[in-house]
Amino acid sequence: MANIVIVGAQWGDEGKGKIVDLLTRYADIVVRFQGGNNAGHTIVLKGEKFVFHLIPSGILYENKQCVIGSGVVVDPAVLIEEVNELKKRGHLKDDSQLMVSEEAHLILPYHRRIDIARDRVFKIGTTGRGIGPAYEDKVARYGIRMVDLMDEEVFRKKLKANLLQKNAYLSEVLKEEGFELSEIFDEFLRFKKQLEKYVRNTSLILYDEIQKGKHILFEGAQGALLDLDHGTYPYVTASNTVAGNACAGSGIGPTVIDSVIGVAKAYTTRVGEGPFPTELKDQVGEKLREKGGEYGATTGRPRRCGWFDAVVVNHAIRINGIREVAITKLDVLNDFDKVKICVGYRVNGKILHHVPSHLDLLESSEPVYEELEGWRREVKGAKKISELPTQAQRYLKRIEELTNVKIAMVSVGSERNETIEVKNPFSKD
Repeated sequence: MANIVIVGAQWGDEGKGKIVDLLTRYADIVVRFQGGNNAGHTIVLKGEKFVFHLIPSGILYENKQCVIGSGVVVDPAVLIEEVNELKKRGHLKDDSQLMVSEEAHLILPYHRRIDIARDRVFKIGTTGRGIGPAYEDKVARYGIRMVDLMDEEVFRKKLKANLLQKNAYLSEVLKEEGFELSEIFDEFLRFKKQLEKYVRNTSLILYDEIQKGKHILFEGAQGALLDLDHGTYPYVTASNTVAGNACAGSGIGPTVIDSVIGVAKAYTTRVGEGPFPTELKDQVGEKLREKGGEYGATTGRPRRCGWFDAVVVNHAIRINGIREVAITKLDVLNDFDKVKICVGYRVNGKILHHVPSHLDLLESSEPVYEELEGWRREVKGAKKISELPTQAQRYLKRIEELTNVKIAMVSVGSERNETIEVKNPFSKD
């Protein structure tokens, strides 16, 4: 048995979907444990592009089970759309392949309206998908869960109570229109009929499967620097993105986790507002964006781009307990004469080697770079690290030295087979 957690080691968009897809061949079950449809995991399979917002990336393997855990907030309309799209494209032929936790909380229409309206006042770069307001209701203990939707009377009672306060808040504070009970109730009853076959006590199922010795792969969304507690608050997401939340968001205990793998791009990107020390607002940054196709899978927003930041990745390693790193998009750096790695931040004349919690300090940080030779050659086709250009090997080696963790995988292209697998994380060797 081996149970592995995959997390983002930067600000999200690191290519976790591809790494999860690759590692699913060794796993029996893939579990998404937090976030909502503000995440977008992209996979390219035989030239065909798939983007998943809620369903775990392992769904493209017919013999694997995928679980949406209790820590995820679920927009039923988005989930149904993903299911239908998968079936239309010849996947998810067996409905038993997908399970949704009965304890997962629902995103309702008022969550989305509140999210968009509030971001006009206090801009943090939200996707407007209602993720934050749904988590707020969860913490305030008047959230509505999937198990509530399965009981019409319970759902009606909770929805009616919530609309009393939501409509007052929308109209009196945000100056937005409220909702009629019937418009949400009727729509969600249609959702219930389409989703009830997937709703299960997934915590119990996962426990039983772990006891049988099955391999579980836990898939996180977003990245470590967007964690609610340990990210660049308040420019963060509304959930804990760190590996520790794989347990709470799946309903399993911490003693069953064997290892944590962090995924990091060979450079750095960020979507939305917030500090970004290595951001490049010049032609180099634009070149990274265009060559890397750095546009949000969920929103289409252009991502901010910059050089690899070892300070950020070391922060992620510390708070997640990362043991190995997967480096993605190495091929994007093919055409650069020089490549840089940030090894520290210069703040008020001092060099910091950690991410400061005080945002003003982070905003004023000047990155301290090491410059390395670029390789000016195509890396696609390489099956071993030794087949990469010498300069690319040196770049990866320097990342290992600066982070003090080994690289387990290197992505050299978008396709599944364009990946160097240094080590199988599920192997005990």
